[in-house]
Amino acid sequence: MFFPSHVMQRLFRYRTLIVSDFIAATLLICSLLSAQIVKEYTSGIQWPEVKVVDPGQPGGPPADAIVLFDGKDMSKWNGGEDWIIKDGYVITDKRDIHTKQAFGDCQLHLEWASPEKIEGDGQGRGNSGVYIMGLYEVQILDSYNNSTYPDGQAGAIYKEQPPMVNVCRKPGEWQTYDIIFSAPKFDEQGKLIKPAYITMLHNGVLVQNHFEILGTTSWSEPPKYTAHPPKLPLMLQFHDNKVRYRNIWICEL
Repeated sequence: MFFPSHVMQRLFRYRTLIVSDFIAATLLICSLLSAQIVKEYTSGIQWPEVKVVDPGQPGGPPADAIVLFDGKDMSKWNGGEDWIIKDGYVITDKRDIHTKQAFGDCQLHLEWASPEKIEGDGQGRGNSGVYIMGLYEVQILDSYNNSTYPDGQAGAIYKEQPPMVNVCRKPGEWQTYDIIFSAPKFDEQGKLIKPAYITMLHNGVLVQNHFEILGTTSWSEPPKYTAHPPKLPLMLQFHDNKVRYRNIWICEL
């Protein structure tokens, strides 16, 4: 049978529309089936509502932090009366100092500056230290163009692990340490069941990445663990150099 050309064109358009409708319908059916088969994953854990904490001003303590030094008051430290408060910072003097409160797992922030006038070299230049739990030292040292052993420079876990990079600022300039510390755990017999770990930023740069602390840090002995309480005071070291500190705060984890 012969159809005129205009009739053939109309039949072709109808067939195209029918095919398009069929494809659209098929895609819709597949989508509906897929929605029924694929379900959203949920863990099933009933999480508590996440606590809201005011982060505070940039560089300052968050609302849940314990402020250990605010630029004016060293009353939270045993021996703090021997250090010199001036212009919003405190200068090391006479002896080491310890917090009156004990801490275990924590986030610690502090700012420090070595003397602007360069005197001495190596370990004799801008030396101090942050002893977490009074036992595990993060070294403070003027490591700007100052050669010393790598595991004794600024940002090192003293005599155990050098920093990944040296990001020390010039003498006299303020520097920041941000430390995440996981305390060691011991069983009832005093056996170590979990070592301490530390992650640390120096001037905002990662220098210790979940490093497993090998034990107490010492100048004269290899590291070793000896059982101790789950919380102990924090210590800041006086090493005969006039190192300055400011903005010290800690969060218990």
